[in-house]
Amino acid sequence: IVNQINQTQHKHVVTLENPIEFLHRDINSSVTQREIGVDTDDFRAGLRAALRQDPDVVMIGEMRDAETIDTAMKAAETGHLVISTLHTPDAVTTITRLVSMFPAEEQEVARTRLGEALQAVVSQRLLPRADGHGRVPAVEVLICTAAVRDLVKDPARTPELHDYIREAREQYGMQTFDQHLIELAMEEVVSYEAAVAAATNPKEFERQMRDERRHARVAAPAEATPRR
Repeated sequence: IVNQINQTQHKHVVTLENPIEFLHRDINSSVTQREIGVDTDDFRAGLRAALRQDPDVVMIGEMRDAETIDTAMKAAETGHLVISTLHTPDAVTTITRLVSMFPAEEQEVARTRLGEALQAVVSQRLLPRADGHGRVPAVEVLICTAAVRDLVKDPARTPELHDYIREAREQYGMQTFDQHLIELAMEEVVSYEAAVAAATNPKEFERQMRDERRHARVAAPAEATPRR
């Protein structure tokens, strides 16, 4: 994402990384990279210092505590694009994990702020390619529409996000892991076995794969039949 911004936009980007894995040369943007333990003590101190440099974009290598998340949300609330990572299995768990890092008495406010500040969640699982050459990501994408923001703010309804992502694929470009895994398996990019093992709901995935294969068999002869 940082590389894409660097190539296509005129922005000031500040990154906080532990360690720095890729060196970004300035192309169209000015990219300032800071390494934890070298240029700053920790993510919290680095983020506070970064915001004093008037950045347009801040990339935080990982959000590990409530204070870092709180500062990141303040940055987003004041117009900065904040990009970060979190070790979670899917988009919905990312929401609940972020909120759970706050003390219980602060979680309601944290949910409201997160619902307003969040733009998108992209989760990935790396699978071996069927041809044995490397790995390919299966990706879940949550885009924050008005309906998503309402679900994020209401803890009783947050679990509904998974169904919303699945149903909003065509209209908003969202997708669940299992939807993408079906594509990858049908196109034989990954093996069926690898896709089942990575699926969020293996039994439902197997059912949907049977349906997709049946539809593909029905469609193929129909396409091959010449018109009269």
